[in-house]
Amino acid sequence: MKDTFKHKGLRQQLVNLIKNKGITNANVLRAIGNIPRHLFMDSGFLDHAYQDKAFPIAADQTISQPYTVAFQSELLQVEKGDKVLEIGTGSGYQTAVLCELGAKVYSIERQQELFKKTSQFLPKLGYRAKKLIFGDGYKGLKEEAPFKGIIVTAGAPFVPKPLLAQLDIGGRLVIPVGDDLQIMTLFVRKGPKSFEKTEFGEFRFVPLLEDKN
Repeated sequence: MKDTFKHKGLRQQLVNLIKNKGITNANVLRAIGNIPRHLFMDSGFLDHAYQDKAFPIAADQTISQPYTVAFQSELLQVEKGDKVLEIGTGSGYQTAVLCELGAKVYSIERQQELFKKTSQFLPKLGYRAKKLIFGDGYKGLKEEAPFKGIIVTAGAPFVPKPLLAQLDIGGRLVIPVGDDLQIMTLFVRKGPKSFEKTEFGEFRFVPLLEDKN
Protein backbone atom coordinates (compact mmCIF):
# COMPACT_ATOMS: atom_id res chain seq x y z
CA MET A 1 0.00 0.00 0.00
CA LYS A 2 2.77 2.44 -0.92
CA ASP A 3 2.14 5.82 -2.47
CA THR A 4 5.50 7.27 -3.50
CA PHE A 5 6.70 10.62 -4.87
CA LYS A 6 6.92 8.91 -8.26
CA HIS A 7 3.23 7.95 -8.06
CA LYS A 8 2.31 11.50 -7.02
CA GLY A 9 4.28 12.91 -9.95
CA LEU A 10 2.55 10.55 -12.39
CA ARG A 11 -0.81 11.57 -10.94
CA GLN A 12 -0.02 15.23 -11.53
CA GLN A 13 0.71 14.43 -15.18
CA LEU A 14 -2.64 12.62 -15.37
CA VAL A 15 -4.40 15.66 -13.88
CA ASN A 16 -2.78 17.89 -16.53
CA LEU A 17 -3.85 15.46 -19.25
CA ILE A 18 -7.53 15.41 -18.28
CA LYS A 19 -7.41 19.18 -17.80
CA ASN A 20 -6.22 19.47 -21.40
CA LYS A 21 -9.13 17.25 -22.44
CA GLY A 22 -11.54 19.81 -20.98
CA ILE A 23 -12.15 18.97 -17.30
CA THR A 24 -12.34 22.29 -15.43
CA ASN A 25 -13.87 21.51 -12.01
CA ALA A 26 -11.07 22.23 -9.50
CA ASN A 27 -12.48 19.82 -6.88
CA VAL A 28 -12.66 16.97 -9.39
CA LEU A 29 -9.08 17.63 -10.55
CA ARG A 30 -7.93 17.74 -6.93
CA ALA A 31 -9.67 14.41 -6.21
CA ILE A 32 -7.97 12.72 -9.20
CA GLY A 33 -4.67 14.19 -7.99
CA ASN A 34 -5.18 12.88 -4.45
CA ILE A 35 -6.31 9.29 -5.06
CA PRO A 36 -3.64 6.60 -5.46
CA ARG A 37 -5.23 4.88 -8.48
CA HIS A 38 -2.39 2.32 -8.67
CA LEU A 39 -3.65 0.79 -5.41
CA PHE A 40 -7.00 -0.01 -7.07
CA MET A 41 -5.34 -2.20 -9.71
CA ASP A 42 -3.58 -5.56 -9.79
CA SER A 43 0.16 -5.12 -9.34
CA GLY A 44 0.79 -6.35 -12.92
CA PHE A 45 -0.86 -3.17 -14.24
CA LEU A 46 0.98 -0.64 -12.07
CA ASP A 47 2.81 0.86 -15.05
CA HIS A 48 -0.58 1.65 -16.57
CA ALA A 49 -2.21 3.11 -13.46
CA TYR A 50 -1.69 6.75 -14.45
CA GLN A 51 -2.40 6.40 -18.14
CA ASP A 52 -5.77 7.70 -19.24
CA LYS A 53 -7.13 4.23 -19.96
CA ALA A 54 -9.63 1.73 -18.59
CA PHE A 55 -8.13 -1.51 -17.24
CA PRO A 56 -9.42 -4.97 -16.31
CA ILE A 57 -10.15 -5.76 -12.66
CA ALA A 58 -11.79 -8.81 -11.03
CA ALA A 59 -15.07 -10.39 -12.21
CA ASP A 60 -14.58 -9.35 -15.87
CA GLN A 61 -15.14 -5.70 -14.97
CA THR A 62 -12.94 -2.68 -15.60
CA ILE A 63 -11.65 0.31 -13.67
CA SER A 64 -12.93 3.25 -15.72
CA GLN A 65 -10.72 5.62 -17.68
CA PRO A 66 -9.74 8.58 -15.41
CA TYR A 67 -11.12 11.07 -17.94
CA THR A 68 -14.50 9.28 -17.88
CA VAL A 69 -14.55 9.27 -14.07
CA ALA A 70 -13.69 12.99 -14.05
CA PHE A 71 -16.28 13.74 -16.77
CA GLN A 72 -19.10 11.98 -14.91
CA SER A 73 -18.05 13.52 -11.59
CA GLU A 74 -18.01 17.00 -13.13
CA LEU A 75 -21.50 16.52 -14.61
CA LEU A 76 -22.79 15.48 -11.19
CA GLN A 77 -21.80 18.88 -9.68
CA VAL A 78 -21.27 17.39 -6.22
CA GLU A 79 -21.30 19.73 -3.24
CA LYS A 80 -20.08 18.82 0.22
CA GLY A 81 -22.70 16.81 2.10
CA ASP A 82 -24.72 15.84 -1.01
CA LYS A 83 -26.34 12.40 -0.86
CA VAL A 84 -25.11 10.48 -3.90
CA LEU A 85 -26.09 7.02 -5.14
CA GLU A 86 -23.51 5.14 -7.21
CA ILE A 87 -24.62 2.20 -9.33
CA GLY A 88 -21.65 -0.12 -9.85
CA THR A 89 -19.05 0.18 -7.08
CA GLY A 90 -16.52 -1.83 -9.12
CA SER A 91 -12.95 -1.22 -7.94
CA GLY A 92 -14.15 1.64 -5.72
CA TYR A 93 -12.17 4.28 -7.63
CA GLN A 94 -15.22 6.37 -8.55
CA THR A 95 -16.50 5.88 -4.97
CA ALA A 96 -13.23 7.35 -3.67
CA VAL A 97 -13.59 10.35 -6.00
CA LEU A 98 -17.11 11.00 -4.67
CA CYS A 99 -15.83 10.71 -1.08
CA GLU A 100 -13.02 13.18 -1.90
CA LEU A 101 -15.69 15.58 -3.21
CA GLY A 102 -17.43 15.41 0.17
CA ALA A 103 -20.46 13.37 -0.91
CA LYS A 104 -22.34 11.00 1.37
CA VAL A 105 -22.00 7.95 -0.86
CA TYR A 106 -24.36 4.98 -1.13
CA SER A 107 -22.96 2.48 -3.60
CA ILE A 108 -24.42 -0.74 -5.06
CA GLU A 109 -22.40 -3.58 -6.63
CA ARG A 110 -23.90 -6.73 -8.12
CA GLN A 111 -20.70 -8.81 -8.41
CA GLN A 112 -20.15 -10.51 -5.05
CA GLU A 113 -16.40 -10.95 -5.57
CA LEU A 114 -15.93 -7.23 -6.26
CA PHE A 115 -18.31 -6.21 -3.49
CA LYS A 116 -16.32 -8.15 -0.88
CA LYS A 117 -12.96 -6.95 -2.13
CA THR A 118 -13.91 -3.28 -2.38
CA SER A 119 -15.82 -3.21 0.95
CA GLN A 120 -12.62 -4.26 2.72
CA PHE A 121 -10.27 -2.18 0.61
CA LEU A 122 -11.83 1.32 0.62
CA PRO A 123 -11.75 1.85 4.42
CA LYS A 124 -8.04 0.87 4.43
CA LEU A 125 -7.42 3.92 2.23
CA GLY A 126 -9.58 6.07 4.51
CA TYR A 127 -12.60 6.27 2.17
CA ARG A 128 -15.79 5.54 4.05
CA ALA A 129 -19.00 5.38 2.08
CA LYS A 130 -22.26 5.74 4.06
CA LYS A 131 -23.29 2.33 2.70
CA LEU A 132 -21.83 -0.26 0.34
CA ILE A 133 -24.54 -2.65 -0.81
CA PHE A 134 -24.53 -5.98 -2.64
CA GLY A 135 -27.56 -5.88 -4.93
CA ASP A 136 -29.26 -4.90 -8.18
CA GLY A 137 -28.52 -1.29 -9.12
CA TYR A 138 -31.46 -1.11 -11.54
CA LYS A 139 -33.74 -0.86 -8.51
CA GLY A 140 -31.79 1.98 -6.93
CA LEU A 141 -32.07 2.34 -3.15
CA LYS A 142 -35.60 3.42 -2.34
CA GLU A 143 -35.18 3.40 1.45
CA GLU A 144 -32.45 6.06 1.27
CA ALA A 145 -34.04 8.23 -1.48
CA PRO A 146 -34.19 11.00 -2.55
CA PHE A 147 -30.64 11.58 -3.80
CA LYS A 148 -29.03 14.82 -4.94
CA GLY A 149 -26.99 12.86 -7.45
CA ILE A 150 -27.10 9.39 -9.01
CA ILE A 151 -24.16 8.13 -11.04
CA VAL A 152 -24.23 4.95 -13.13
CA THR A 153 -20.79 3.54 -13.95
CA ALA A 154 -21.92 0.86 -16.43
CA GLY A 155 -23.62 1.08 -19.81
CA ALA A 156 -27.41 0.88 -19.55
CA PRO A 157 -29.51 -0.13 -22.59
CA PHE A 158 -32.29 2.08 -21.15
CA VAL A 159 -32.76 4.45 -18.22
CA PRO A 160 -34.11 2.54 -15.18
CA LYS A 161 -37.29 4.31 -14.02
CA PRO A 162 -36.60 3.77 -10.28
CA LEU A 163 -33.44 5.87 -10.63
CA LEU A 164 -35.36 8.85 -12.03
CA ALA A 165 -37.99 8.41 -9.30
CA GLN A 166 -35.32 8.48 -6.57
CA LEU A 167 -33.84 11.84 -7.65
CA ASP A 168 -34.44 14.90 -5.52
CA ILE A 169 -35.95 17.98 -7.22
CA GLY A 170 -32.90 19.69 -8.73
CA GLY A 171 -31.03 16.36 -8.52
CA ARG A 172 -28.85 15.02 -11.33
CA LEU A 173 -28.64 11.53 -12.84
CA VAL A 174 -25.52 10.83 -14.94
CA ILE A 175 -25.88 7.63 -16.96
CA PRO A 176 -24.24 6.16 -20.09
CA VAL A 177 -27.13 4.92 -22.28
CA GLY A 178 -26.78 2.47 -25.15
CA ASP A 179 -25.72 -1.05 -26.10
CA ASP A 180 -22.24 -1.22 -27.68
CA LEU A 181 -21.41 2.46 -27.51
CA GLN A 182 -23.06 4.59 -24.89
CA ILE A 183 -24.15 8.21 -24.97
CA MET A 184 -23.33 9.97 -21.72
CA THR A 185 -26.67 11.39 -20.62
CA LEU A 186 -27.61 13.85 -17.87
CA PHE A 187 -31.11 14.09 -16.42
CA VAL A 188 -31.93 17.01 -14.12
CA ARG A 189 -35.17 16.71 -12.16
CA LYS A 190 -37.11 19.94 -12.61
CA GLY A 191 -40.33 18.93 -10.86
CA PRO A 192 -42.32 15.88 -9.68
CA LYS A 193 -42.85 14.72 -13.28
CA SER A 194 -40.47 16.82 -15.36
CA PHE A 195 -36.85 16.10 -16.30
CA GLU A 196 -34.40 17.97 -18.48
CA LYS A 197 -32.22 15.67 -20.59
CA THR A 198 -28.82 16.56 -22.11
CA GLU A 199 -26.52 14.29 -24.12
CA PHE A 200 -22.71 14.50 -24.10
CA GLY A 201 -21.22 12.26 -26.79
CA GLU A 202 -20.02 8.67 -26.90
CA PHE A 203 -18.29 6.60 -24.23
CA ARG A 204 -17.69 2.86 -23.83
CA PHE A 205 -18.61 1.00 -20.63
CA VAL A 206 -19.10 -2.58 -19.50
CA PRO A 207 -22.85 -3.40 -19.52
CA LEU A 208 -25.16 -2.78 -16.57
CA LEU A 209 -26.86 -6.14 -16.02
CA GLU A 210 -30.26 -6.56 -14.45
CA ASP A 211 -31.34 -9.24 -11.94
CA LYS A 212 -28.01 -11.00 -11.90
CA ASN A 213 -27.67 -11.77 -8.20
